[in-house]
Amino acid sequence: MFRLFRKTLAICLIGLGLGILLVLLLPLTGWLFIIGVSIICMGFAWLAC
Repeated sequence: MFRLFRKTLAICLIGLGLGILLVLLLPLTGWLFIIGVSIICMGFAWLAC
């Protein structure tokens, strides 16, 4: 049960990061890009554990 919850949370994190990156297709500042990439990396790290 906990394992399924962790995978779901990781996929949500990856989706959130991708959403932030898609918003960045509009010209915005670079710090949002860093936040999006870090959220995606956190999601993949969560999936790996």
